[in-house]
Amino acid sequence: MKKEQLYNKPELKEFRKNLRTNGTAAEATLWKVLKNKQLEGRKFRRQYSVGNYILDFYCTSERLCIELDGADHFTVSGYEYDKERTAYLNSHNIRVIRFENKEVFDHLDALLEEIKRNFNRLSDPPFEKRGVG
Repeated sequence: MKKEQLYNKPELKEFRKNLRTNGTAAEATLWKVLKNKQLEGRKFRRQYSVGNYILDFYCTSERLCIELDGADHFTVSGYEYDKERTAYLNSHNIRVIRFENKEVFDHLDALLEEIKRNFNRLSDPPFEKRGVG
């Protein structure tokens, strides 16, 4: 029996590319400070897939997922989807931290500090943490 590919499944390639091309203003702003190993030398990938989920930003060395959430995440169905998704990622030892899009614009420095606080925590159990406020 062939083992299923977990990372960047080929069938999701076009969808990942479309998300990168048509990202939100908040994603573009955060990407400017995450790309090219600008944040403490950590390499982040944008729109990286794990299983059938596409992560906004992922640092493989830290096994850290950063998600930026718009209004659709703050509905009952959005909350349930995010809960299921986080449980799946945690089951693969990936830590998830979430921020509202507006935090990128209103509190970027605090947001970056929160990301850095989650570096070097591979021995901690994965979890989901929300925001900087």
